[in-house]
Amino acid sequence: MAKLASKHREGKAKRSEVTELRRTGQIPAVIYGYQVENTPVAVDENEFIKVIREVGRNGVIDLDIEGNTTKVMVTEYQFDSLKNQITHIDFIAINMKSEVTVEVTVEILGEAAGTKEGGIVEQPIFEVSVTATPDNIPESIEVNVEEMEIGDTLYVSDIREKGNFTIENEDDEALVTVVPPQKEEESEEDEEAAEGEETEEAAEEKDEE
Repeated sequence: MAKLASKHREGKAKRSEVTELRRTGQIPAVIYGYQVENTPVAVDENEFIKVIREVGRNGVIDLDIEGNTTKVMVTEYQFDSLKNQITHIDFIAINMKSEVTVEVTVEILGEAAGTKEGGIVEQPIFEVSVTATPDNIPESIEVNVEEMEIGDTLYVSDIREKGNFTIENEDDEALVTVVPPQKEEESEEDEEAAEGEETEEAAEEKDEE
């Protein structure tokens, strides 16, 4: 389990103090949840990024708050794309024996057989809601599509037995489908334009006669 150090910070810090915190590579954060009062902290941005890469966005982190360790998950973090910087993190303290519900990515593996005949793989949804104890939450749910032909569809019901967790989505919700290649059909406007050109050419030929 990944570990991340943090330190207490003032909950009602001035904007200038928060800016200075970020300038030094620290991210303002807050912890709340199981047996924890709302606690403002700060963590090192580089260390946080390393931990998230290691455990994934739904992973459990041992958060050290100046000597006291609390098991947490990241519920949300804000990112400033202009500054390319994480600006705030919400940690939730968890009970490892209690189930939580999170969004988990559906990852496609392989190349569908139907693509050899021109079929197109479509993925209507990229995430499913999963309920499990924290240690049973998968980083992603992998689905192999290699045997899928044109017209085949993979549903939520097909992945229910993937692990020790419950998928909250409906059984008939489509995850992946292989559709026939799209034929380019002339629109009515194109047909009218073509007819107009033919009529114009016929008129010119008549004038030449």
